[in-house]
Amino acid sequence: MDDRILQILEDSFTQLLIPGLTVTIPLTLLSFAFGLAIALVLAVIRTANVPVLTNVARVYVWIFRGTPLLVQLFVIFFGLPSIGVTLDAFPSAVIAFSLNVGAYASEAIRAAISAVPKGQFEAGYCVGMSYLTVMRRIVLPQAFRTAYPPLFNEFISLVKNTSLASSITVFEMFMSAQRIAARTYEPFWLYLEAAAIYLAFSTVLSQIQVWGEKRLAKYEY
Repeated sequence: MDDRILQILEDSFTQLLIPGLTVTIPLTLLSFAFGLAIALVLAVIRTANVPVLTNVARVYVWIFRGTPLLVQLFVIFFGLPSIGVTLDAFPSAVIAFSLNVGAYASEAIRAAISAVPKGQFEAGYCVGMSYLTVMRRIVLPQAFRTAYPPLFNEFISLVKNTSLASSITVFEMFMSAQRIAARTYEPFWLYLEAAAIYLAFSTVLSQIQVWGEKRLAKYEY
């Protein structure tokens, strides 16, 4: 590696890190928060086996798990304007990522709810709780411990998947790397540097996941 490449990498590091902190991370947090809310609603509906809504939830999960995330981004950003719905790039990315996360995370939450002993439901009903109250106060806190690892894995995957937002002109970390590579003609090293930053983000989050799992293990029944 010659001095020119080292200088390019040194100069570009901040130009990659700033979009990573100001766009990639906020995009991830917003999308995951909205996606988790969608997932929770879907999981509760499917667990309760609500007529009609259960079928709607199943179709939703089927569509968003069965189609590529990149296609979903293109449909929302490039496709919706053809029917009169125009959205900016960042909101389009948030919507696409949230809907995608909602489909995958709902299955993790639903499986975790199913793992809670049926006696927990019956105990809540015996003291006069409604279904939603039993879910909120008894079942979901227990299910969360089971769902935590797959949900956090989904969160880490989302950090990496945000690189796809560059395809709809969101100026996040990977798009910054693309622009610098086009200007310097050093795509290999620039993309490697971007990959290293993504790896650093994922490593920090993995350590947080391990810490969280240890904390939750102390509260097992």
